[in-house]
Amino acid sequence: MLAIGKVLTAEQRLIKAISNILAHKDWVAISGVLAVGKREVCDKTKTAATNGRDEKYGRAFVDSLTDPELRFLILHEAYHKMYRHLTTWKSLHDINHKLANAATDYVINIQLVDADPTGAFVKMPECGLIDPKYRGMSAAEVFKLLQQEQSDDSSNEDTGAGDDDGFDEHDWDGAADMGEQEAQELTREIEAAVRQGLLAASRQGSGGLREMQELVAPKVDWRAVLNDFLKALMVGKEFSTWSKPNRRYLSQGMYMPSGVSHKVGDIVIAIDTSGSIDNETLRVFLSEVAGICDMVKPSKVHLVYWDTRVARHEVYADDKVNGLAHSTKPAGGGGTDPNCVTRFLREKNIKPEAVVMFTDGIVSSWGTSSCQVGVRGLCLCCGVLPQRVRLRPWVNLFTWRYEK
Repeated sequence: MLAIGKVLTAEQRLIKAISNILAHKDWVAISGVLAVGKREVCDKTKTAATNGRDEKYGRAFVDSLTDPELRFLILHEAYHKMYRHLTTWKSLHDINHKLANAATDYVINIQLVDADPTGAFVKMPECGLIDPKYRGMSAAEVFKLLQQEQSDDSSNEDTGAGDDDGFDEHDWDGAADMGEQEAQELTREIEAAVRQGLLAASRQGSGGLREMQELVAPKVDWRAVLNDFLKALMVGKEFSTWSKPNRRYLSQGMYMPSGVSHKVGDIVIAIDTSGSIDNETLRVFLSEVAGICDMVKPSKVHLVYWDTRVARHEVYADDKVNGLAHSTKPAGGGGTDPNCVTRFLREKNIKPEAVVMFTDGIVSSWGTSSCQVGVRGLCLCCGVLPQRVRLRPWVNLFTWRYEK
């Protein structure tokens, strides 16, 4: 029980701050996430830290904060957990840990500040990282911009975000130490916590935080989409089958066969190999390439690896197609410009029956130019694309996630 009229300890202030958050109608949706993992005050912790499940708070740091700042800090750690930053963006950490830390903090801080612009209930501590230009971006997008800013000033590798690590620590190693089963259980626990919090908010007449609603929004089954797209390619005149009636004549009461092909013509498979694509993502991409070739049996495959340009173009025909996944040599590692694929097809006068593009969706622009007339295209994106992306007419775009 909290003593009245006495100075509260750091532990007591944490309990009080969390109680205030849970009682506030604008923040009750985060209640489920706040219940995930352990929370403790440590003398050795400089500020605050999380491994994606548990939280640690530095005693001296907690004592230095006002009540609104402490509530901001607690919510900041909860958002790291909610977004699963320390597992989702491990590939960014492996590239540059300081920029990865800064990118995830920029994403969270602008959201919390926007939720309470006056700072009456939550207020960002002075040492926090914030920039309005990152509003609405994902951590990967912010990371890419920070990289560009750092490269623009080659005389100082630690310019920009590297000068200030923010007000918390990110325990990437602690997150990596979790076993596969433990990590999967944590993912399920957080997803359930988000839904539980939204349910609690709805019962109190609040719709919940927009960021949390987006997390539980239905995701497209990308493998089903790819399967349907490939089946559509196999509609042809190679032979007829009565097992699948022709829809054109069904409305007239006539039962007629459909045309089917066991193989298709030339296809282009374009794989994003920019710097944000890690080895695991590339492995998933290539496994799907093998599945595509096995299903539609293309007469020729143009396998294109791209970043800001086409870094490698491989051609496989007839019996060579089956061994594609084992003989291919991915190339790339730069920025991301999907328009380079369209330009390449035009320059090389490649006119495929279809184009399938794999990417993480972290691009500066999709452009407005269209591909060759009559070419069907499907773009499968790993991750969450910003709504402002402008799509080319030839692309059917879906957002998907893969399970590691």
